[in-house]
Amino acid sequence: MFSHRTDWKLTPNRFTQAQQELQVAGREALDLTISNPTRAELHYDTDIILQALANPKATDYDPQPKGLRSAREAVAGYYRQQHDEIDPERIVLTTSTSEGYSYVFRLLCNAEDEILVPKPSYPLFEFLADLQDVKLVPYPLLYDHGWQIDFPSLYKAVNHRTRAVVVVHPNNPTGSFVADQERSALNRFCGEYNLPLIADEVFLDYAHDGAPRTTFAANRDVLTFTLSGLSKISGLPQMKLAWIVASGPGETVASALARLEVIADTYLSMNAPIQLAAPVLLEQRHSVQPLLLDRVRANLSELDRGLAKQKACRRLEVEGGWNAVVRVPVTQSDEELAIEILRRVSVLVHPGHFYDFPSDGYLIVSLITPPQTFRRGVGQLLEFLDR
Repeated sequence: MFSHRTDWKLTPNRFTQAQQELQVAGREALDLTISNPTRAELHYDTDIILQALANPKATDYDPQPKGLRSAREAVAGYYRQQHDEIDPERIVLTTSTSEGYSYVFRLLCNAEDEILVPKPSYPLFEFLADLQDVKLVPYPLLYDHGWQIDFPSLYKAVNHRTRAVVVVHPNNPTGSFVADQERSALNRFCGEYNLPLIADEVFLDYAHDGAPRTTFAANRDVLTFTLSGLSKISGLPQMKLAWIVASGPGETVASALARLEVIADTYLSMNAPIQLAAPVLLEQRHSVQPLLLDRVRANLSELDRGLAKQKACRRLEVEGGWNAVVRVPVTQSDEELAIEILRRVSVLVHPGHFYDFPSDGYLIVSLITPPQTFRRGVGQLLEFLDR
């Protein structure tokens, strides 16, 4: 009755079952996996946000496939202030970066074509690929005093079915940015094989050292699709506004945008109130990003203080984003360890295999966790691991 693309295992995994058992028992866990900024005890200017959604123009239906010009100009203004000059005509609005991926996968791929994706990385890619009948082929990120792209493996992974290369800048969960020399090497690789780049930049503004990083939206050497949105930029995942920026050689970009416009016109998924509120919602980044960066830095310092008191674990280098990776002794699988931690000390962390780490011995913690919860959770976690 159902398509093979939705033939997922829908029963809860052991980790989810352990969480459910804790809830049934009435035990509260210290959650170190928070990724939702609206549940991270931050201050939002509620009045301004809600007022922006009450624009009378929202009663008029003006279907523009790429999104309202005013909203695209607001996105272009964000890039102009933060990063680079971007033509609003090269921007296509979507309700989420997930939808943006879907549009680009449909634009580039036939059934069973392949996309090269970094490993480790965010597990959502697998579901998006399944729904678009696309196959993911991983290329490794290697760790040696920081994360680097394994270019020899990238060259081994490409074949006649390859249609694009995904980069996550910075990566989630490793927090590693694509270095300038890696960007040049990626452009050479894509030029050699006539492949476009798909750049996920949702965490671009969260460099821990405060130094701005170059956006792929300014990449002109090869066809590039840069994805981002309000979810992380303004800490507003419930305000469904994201986008694709197309850049690269002029004629190729024009052809891509014409096709993307038809895809977008087929769905017309953007709603008027959010688009009209886009300038105000994007402005919220000026108040939200400092709060999130302060939180991330404070929690990272707290984690380092705890790690300095023991010898069993260490933190991997992280440049940006909202997560930290902790290297732990391998005594069992990461999933079994995370379940034991949850059951024994009521602390919730993510096992590394959720993000496709190549081996066991990695736990992921969220750096936007409220400070008191983070302090207690990390303390109990490290005490348990140091036994």
